[in-house]
Amino acid sequence: MKASHVVWDWNGTLLHDNEVVLAAVNDVCAEFGRAPLRWEEWQQFYSRPVRACYERVLDQPLNDEDWARVDRLYHDKYDLLLHTSVLAPGVPDELTAWRETGRTQSLLSMWFHSQLVPTIAGHGLTDLFQRVDGLPGTLGGESKTDHLIRHLEAQNLNPADVVLIGDVVDDAHAAQAVGAPCILVASGAMTRQALESTGALVTNTIPEAMQHVVPA
Repeated sequence: MKASHVVWDWNGTLLHDNEVVLAAVNDVCAEFGRAPLRWEEWQQFYSRPVRACYERVLDQPLNDEDWARVDRLYHDKYDLLLHTSVLAPGVPDELTAWRETGRTQSLLSMWFHSQLVPTIAGHGLTDLFQRVDGLPGTLGGESKTDHLIRHLEAQNLNPADVVLIGDVVDDAHAAQAVGAPCILVASGAMTRQALESTGALVTNTIPEAMQHVVPA
């Protein structure tokens, strides 16, 4: 597929944080009296909006107070272990190679902007992106679609010239909503079967994904 711009996802795509995610999820489970999950079980449960996902995991409805508690528990543990995460295979080499073609790229994450920006800087990646957008506010779990619309508009990008690379079904749905192609990497929180159900191209790694992107 031809593109002049790549929009990257962060967690589970450029950042390999699966172990940290599972530890954080299981902190929530422990607090609510639920047995810990294996990674394969979490992949079966995971969806957006995440609040509904946790209602299935915990087998109970979550009011606003419950959801705020879940979100706080998860992110407290995630933040504590974040330093143990590593960049995904192919990062930053594939991003550097794309930039060297003279094309552009940006990053759109549903992780909190206030934490996303310094984390990217800590990995020495900031200069690779012409724009970085994370989630505003302090409560997460929503869909990416509206954020992608604003992300593209802020850069005056035509969705037809963009390819989005992510790791979950919500990435594909957001891309479809704006009319942009999407490649999903089967490296994060969802099963390959779930990713393939979107109709998007699914690859195993970022280098494999970038083999399918032709600079326009």
